[in-house]
Amino acid sequence: MEINADFTKPVVIDTDQLEWRPSPMKGVERRMLDRIGGEVARATSIVRYAPGSRFSAHTHDGGEGFIVLDGVFQDEHGDYPAGTYVRNPPTTSHVPGSAEGCTIFVKLWQFDPADRTQFSKNMEAELGAPVEGVSTSLLHEDERETVTYRKLEPGATLTSEAAGGIEMLLLDGEVTVNDGVLGRNAWLRQPEGEALSATAGARGAKIWMKTGHLRFVRTPEV
Repeated sequence: MEINADFTKPVVIDTDQLEWRPSPMKGVERRMLDRIGGEVARATSIVRYAPGSRFSAHTHDGGEGFIVLDGVFQDEHGDYPAGTYVRNPPTTSHVPGSAEGCTIFVKLWQFDPADRTQFSKNMEAELGAPVEGVSTSLLHEDERETVTYRKLEPGATLTSEAAGGIEMLLLDGEVTVNDGVLGRNAWLRQPEGEALSATAGARGAKIWMKTGHLRFVRTPEV
């Protein structure tokens, strides 16, 4: 399966308009944003757990990074409420689920194969002081990618000319990008060489962003 698999082309999706598709596990559904592969895939998705649902135990051979969008995600390592960023590098395993239900934004098979750094962070707690109306949490940085959380005051502009591509998920508020207005849960991916300029609307905006990673398109070895 291939969905938005040409990483030389820009993509903008209102994820709220996508159909929920069932996963192999009852009560777990997903909206697929980009994907190369079948059930084992290099993938970016929004995944919804119904109350009481869970996946069986599995190992992330290619790594897993996710943000909890609502509810509380759970596994044997702990509880992760909305606003938590989690990195489970290659070779880690868990039994994920949610007693009350939750929604996560998740990326699979997009790690450095040698990465072994596992952690979770409260994104709001990591915010620094605003600079020109933009507060930043540096969530993760290595030679392949930089992952940040940004909080924009009303009218503030977030710009980036990062090499290696830019990807963002609008967690709250709205922004204007290229004369178009993006609302909550909009997802944008821009290829290498395209700059980003996003100006927050009247309520400000909260943005998760990753840069640099589109130079390293790793697919599952199946």
